[in-house]
Amino acid sequence: MDHTLKWGTLPPKRPYLKLFQLLVLAGLFYFCSGVIQVTKTVKEAAMLSCDYNISTEELKRVRIYWQKDNEMVLAVMSGKVKVWPRYENRTITDITNNLCIVILALRLSDNGTYTCVIQKPEKGSYKLKHLTSVKLMVRADFPVPSITDLGNPSPNIRRIICSTSGGFPKPHLSWLENGEELNSTNTTLSQDPETELYTISSELDFNMTSNHSFVCLVKYGGLTVSQTFNWQKSAKPASSANQLLLWAIIIPVSACGISVIIAVTLTYLSCRHAARWRERRRNKESMEMERISPST
Repeated sequence: MDHTLKWGTLPPKRPYLKLFQLLVLAGLFYFCSGVIQVTKTVKEAAMLSCDYNISTEELKRVRIYWQKDNEMVLAVMSGKVKVWPRYENRTITDITNNLCIVILALRLSDNGTYTCVIQKPEKGSYKLKHLTSVKLMVRADFPVPSITDLGNPSPNIRRIICSTSGGFPKPHLSWLENGEELNSTNTTLSQDPETELYTISSELDFNMTSNHSFVCLVKYGGLTVSQTFNWQKSAKPASSANQLLLWAIIIPVSACGISVIIAVTLTYLSCRHAARWRERRRNKESMEMERISPST
């Protein structure tokens, strides 16, 4: 439920001027007591609690201020809510839930300490009744980079690209092999003007005839993320000239072998046929001699 209401007639400026005096008290409170810490990531919503409850009747008499460092965020006076421009349309308040505020679509610039100030009327003036500080930490971690194969820009050269986005602060991308930094190409860096998040990418060309293990390393602040790309060279195919030479040798040798086999086979068959013919001739001559020989 959106509690961002239209602001009516503004109260005298004096209450806002007194807020600067309360900042001193807020500082003392910060160092003398524990501060609640809320950690979120960019684009998420953060609920900050004032840790203080009041009745609906009291709401019209008390003054509630939410401020970030020296900057006003939200105020509730005479039951009416005013949201400052930087937080307008993305900040709501829940009076019934510890006077908390919810900041939507978090930005990196929302990092800081938020202070809730409660004032109540007493003897003709407003006195400080409650003070709470909440430290909001908005993180923007880069995801693990992705590496994509872009193919061959030229013979024996391969091109890959490493990219990641959605992090802060300003990153630095480098390519490493065996711990040594390589020369990259087409490195691009951009920042979203609304979210302040960065996107970075870089290309790398390498020789395909060797094995490689590349590391894409992204550094931002004191943190790093990385991705590894491995390349195994393929077996070198025989050239066309070598293939022609191989066939030029195989074909004649094969033809010669076949010719020898055929010749040997024909010779064997011929010899066998001649031997059979001679055997038949001897048998015939023997029979004729038996017919013409005198009987005993």
